[in-house]
Order: sequence, then structure tokens, then C-alpha cells
Amino acid sequence: MLLKISSSVAGSITLTLAIAALPNCVSASPQSEQPYGAISLPDRTLLINADGTFNHNKAVVCNAATALKYRRNLMNLQGNSGGSLPAGMKLIDIPLRTQIQVRGQHDESLTDENDDSEWAGMITIGRPGQKFLVDFDTGSSDLWVPSSLCNSTACSSKHKYNASSSSTSQNETGTFSIQYGDGSTVSGSIYSDTVTFAGVKVQRQRFSAVTNLSSSFASDPVDGVLGLGFPSISILKADPVFVSAAQQNAITTKAFSFYLAKNNSELYLGGTNPKLYNDPIEYHPVDKSNGFWQVKNASITVGGQTVFSDFDTIIDSGTTIMYGPPDMVKDIYSKVEGAEVFDSSEGFYSFPCDKVPEISFSWGGEKFAISSENFNLGTTAPNASTCAGALAAKDLGLGNTTLLLGDRFVQSIAPLKCEFLPSEPVNSYSWMKNAYHVFSLEETAVGFAKLK
Repeated sequence: MLLKISSSVAGSITLTLAIAALPNCVSASPQSEQPYGAISLPDRTLLINADGTFNHNKAVVCNAATALKYRRNLMNLQGNSGGSLPAGMKLIDIPLRTQIQVRGQHDESLTDENDDSEWAGMITIGRPGQKFLVDFDTGSSDLWVPSSLCNSTACSSKHKYNASSSSTSQNETGTFSIQYGDGSTVSGSIYSDTVTFAGVKVQRQRFSAVTNLSSSFASDPVDGVLGLGFPSISILKADPVFVSAAQQNAITTKAFSFYLAKNNSELYLGGTNPKLYNDPIEYHPVDKSNGFWQVKNASITVGGQTVFSDFDTIIDSGTTIMYGPPDMVKDIYSKVEGAEVFDSSEGFYSFPCDKVPEISFSWGGEKFAISSENFNLGTTAPNASTCAGALAAKDLGLGNTTLLLGDRFVQSIAPLKCEFLPSEPVNSYSWMKNAYHVFSLEETAVGFAKLK
């Protein structure tokens, strides 16, 4: 079964979320600071069981969720760009194998909900403000929350938007709809209203108040999704909340930043938090027309040896495991002593636990290493001497030279949710946890800095 996304705005059309190739990397001086505030993100668990073994079942669910997400993204990109995809990209047919959920000036904390699958925090919509707990996701661009008109069982435990209770609410034309590979949907009416998060107030923001919510969302504590991508991947064909904030001059420094760690993670709005990183910030341009925060001219080293260079990287806070094209990942692991295929169908590799590979990324400046803790997903079996690696081989349709660096590198906010058991132990692995990440609309770039 395939993933389908549709939206009707003055008619019925199929839209797409964008993924694309972006410009070459450059360095720049650090951004100026604007003290709007930090939204605290939760501590996160991941794919390690209580006995230290790799939770293969959870990882399979994450693989399926990511594949569905990026098929959706490519469908949106295709629709929003006139029916074609950039060279090298293609839609991948994905059979349904698991239950998947996809959810998009003051200090507020960001909570990691659902075991390392979501970075969530509070926002308000309307006047007076109605509170919602949402996922913050750089891999999508729309805001949706449940409606007071939702009769789905899954809505019973959610905060719901009541348009009649807000003096600033406006009903907009069209409908919003996302359909997933298991047939579940998120759909509803479109409104505009005032959205406030971490002290930043955005007026007339378009969003959806959904009246249909799949039962698979019932156990999810998060109400909805707030996308932090670019307009070209918006299902609503609307400016995302942070883009609106920048255009309305609700913030002075038009950037947001992520610090993702086991504890005290945060999303910082309106600049950067210099307490968390060392200067300088190294900026690398992106092409905002493609919708995603994607950077060119990356290189990867294993044990100090450059394995690949001049490839693309997509920085996605809503993806847990790192992914790459199968042939590329195979070559990377060929440089890791003792590495071998652990699960060929899912693209997982193993390596000797006492020889965690030294892997670093660079975009023409500093090298940013993935810590051994972030790369090691646990032993392949109880008391085994081999461990699973956080880089998986998976054709997501992004091309043969594009790596997806999720919150294993950044550790971010997810628009998708893997069905995890909430009672399992805390341990976290993320690319985003290995550097301070700045997403700048002013620079139209992603910035990386060394953590303090």
C-alpha cells in the first residue's frame, strides 16, 4: 500500500513535500543573538533494550516510518514543482509492514515524547490562547492540531481547537488531508489565527484543525505537528509558522537552533544560545525552493580516511536513524574493521562492540564526529560481542549520493512517530546530538558549531 497526501485549496489537487539538492557549503561568522526564548525538549530514549540489546522491532518500525515520510515528501515535491522530480530522485513503492504514525522570548521546555521519536513543546493558538503540545519538525512545513469538532476516538484525550472561542479565528477555503499507507488519515478544515510559541506571536497563520484522526494516534500524548521546513513542501501552500514570524518581523534574528542531548535539550527561537556552543558557527547554504534543509559538498571519514566526498546531506529533526543509499553505506562499512550485514532486508550492519568506528562529517570546514555512544545501537543479541550501527542502508528515493542525517546527528522534533513502548529505558543516539545546529532564514543556510 502506498502513502498518499492530498489537499484541496480552491479545488482538489495532490500536493507534495519537497526534498532537494542544495548549494555548496560556506563558512560565516556567528549569528547575532535575539533573546526570544528556548523551548525545552524532552529527554529521549531510543533503540536499546533494558539488557543493552538492539531493539530490532522498533528499528524496523522506524525504517518503515521514514520510508513512508520520504515517499510523501517526494510526492509533495513533485506536485508543487509542476509534476517532475529533481534528477536522481524517484518515488519508491512501499509495502505496509508496521503500524506507523506521522504526527509535523520566554523559556519553555521541549519534551521528548514517545521514546526518542518526538521533540515536543507547548504553543497557543487564538485569542485567548488555546494550548497545544506539538512536535517541532524541520522535515515538514504545516501546522495541524485537533478540532473541537473531531469525533474520532483518538481526539478524546487531545487538546482541541475551538474556532468560535477565538476572536482572531478566520475560516479559510479548502481542506487539509494526509493519508498514510495503512489507510489512516488526518484531515480537517483550514483556518487562520494567531499562533504564539516561546514568546513569538504570529498573526493570521494558516493551519488545519483536523476533524478526523486515526485511532493509532490515541496513545500519542502530542496533539499535533508544527513544521519548520520551507513553504515549497507545505500541503496547505502556506508559509510555515517560523517563516511567517520572520516576514512579520516578530523576530529580529531570523533563525532557530537545536541543542539535542540526553538532558536539557532545547529549541531556541530568534537566534542561538551561546551558552551551548563554541564559536564560530559554520554556515552551509541551502536552496529553500526545495523545501528541506539540505546541504551539498559533504564528506565522510572513517578512522581518519575519507570514504566519500561531494555528496548531499538532509538535516531532518524528525528522523531517528541515519540513512544512506545501499551501495554508499556498503562502502562506508567496508572501511569499518569487522563490520558485516546484520539484517539485509532492513539495511542494518553490525560491528565489534569494542571497536566502535570513528566517523566524522565535514562540509569544507570543521569535522563533526559522531560519538561512539550515538553510533552504537546496542548488542545484536544478549551477551553478543557485536553491536548494531546507527547508519542504515535504505533507498528512500533521494538519489544515489544523498545521506539523511536525522536526530542521530542533530536530535530533533519529529513529525512522525514510531510506535514505542513508553516504559522502556532512556538512551539516545542522534547525529544532531553531535553538534549545535542553526537553521537560518537570513543566511538561507544550516549552521554547525562545536558543543561546549
